[in-house]
Amino acid sequence: MGEAVELEVGGRTVRLSNPGKVYYPGPGHTKLDVAQYYVAVADAALGALRDRPTTLQRFPDGVEGEFFYQKRAPKNTPDWLPTARIAFPSGRFADEICPTEPAAVLWAANLGCLTFHPWPVRRADTDRPDELRLDLDPQPGTDFHDAVRAAHQLRELLGEHGLRGWPKTSGGRGLHVFVPVRPEWTFQEVRRCAIALGRELERRMPEHVTIAWWKEERGQKLFVDYNQMARDRTIASAYSLRAWPEATVSTPLRWEELDDAEPGDFTLRTVPGRLAEHGDPWAELAEHSFGLESVLELSERQERDEGLGELPYPPDHPKMPGEPARVQPSRAKQK
Repeated sequence: MGEAVELEVGGRTVRLSNPGKVYYPGPGHTKLDVAQYYVAVADAALGALRDRPTTLQRFPDGVEGEFFYQKRAPKNTPDWLPTARIAFPSGRFADEICPTEPAAVLWAANLGCLTFHPWPVRRADTDRPDELRLDLDPQPGTDFHDAVRAAHQLRELLGEHGLRGWPKTSGGRGLHVFVPVRPEWTFQEVRRCAIALGRELERRMPEHVTIAWWKEERGQKLFVDYNQMARDRTIASAYSLRAWPEATVSTPLRWEELDDAEPGDFTLRTVPGRLAEHGDPWAELAEHSFGLESVLELSERQERDEGLGELPYPPDHPKMPGEPARVQPSRAKQK
């Protein structure tokens, strides 16, 4: 697999072991290819990770091998890479890495990290999100272009509440839209906003969009996964590689690009050139910070006028106040 090599990024030199190990057998991309990709996009990738507690999705034997999520900072974490303590729904704690410079991305790549999963918080306050993340997830029978259609409607909806979203591909068939917000609200409150926006999108596009948590109720529709805003749920960061055979990338787009975009066009080989030629569509995201008052008012109206309250949390969360039973509707009927 070859002797270790040294790569430089951001003024630091990072040692890369086993550079010849194949990570993506289809196109033949090696660990060195992955590392060089992250060197090329390091500054833009850091923009999505800076100061955020970050889980590493590691593939030490490539995409066809076993993988695991590294939540706790490894013992060999360098002194220049800070950490932050985060609290899980169980009440347990962990110290996660918080990248602050480009070399952190390359250091993680040496550990076999392909995909970065940052929390929607900064290390200065790990209990109050500064991003509202909306996950548009195509269900069987739907595809990326269904997500695009919903995203355009979502953009209009966000604008009605004084918000602006930044879209990116998931790296698979879906789309993510991130909204930078002031870190003044709890996870529960920001999740309520995701639910409220999902419900309104469903109301406007009832044949195409659903917010139903149970898969048996979704049908062939686009699912707004509101639980991506629950504590300890994360979304692949901008410019993260994904574990698809083609080495696709979760790629930021401009709104005017959506209709012509194809997820398979954005890969380890193509994204660095795109970034160099056209710049980062998310470059100014961090300069904005919006309020959620209007969306919280929408949530209150939905509950007061339509009786639409809490929705189920993920199974690893403790039972929350007002939450309906976590029982599949079909099983509930059998009782």
